[in-house]
Amino acid sequence: MNNHKTKLLTVITEAALESRLINDIEQLGGLGYTITNARGKGSRGLRSGSWEANANIRIEVICGPELVNQLAEHLQRKYYDNYAMVTFTSDVEVLRPTKFSD
Repeated sequence: MNNHKTKLLTVITEAALESRLINDIEQLGGLGYTITNARGKGSRGLRSGSWEANANIRIEVICGPELVNQLAEHLQRKYYDNYAMVTFTSDVEVLRPTKFSD
């Protein structure tokens, strides 16, 4: 197996931001993303997702380290002060690296 080391950016945030975050990811050079519904509890309380204004999403982007850093810094600068958002990165290995870079 030929594994290629790269990065994963994970963002857990308010569902209301979905279209704005998609635009940000694409404008900054992200080639793709995965979005799933998310529920949980954190510093801003319980997010059960029982109604749209209380729903969370999880966005995952696989890309190189430079883009991961650029995206994370952008999200921190633009959203952290006013929205519930957690962002973290992970080292990952992919089998088809051409799907995640130009």
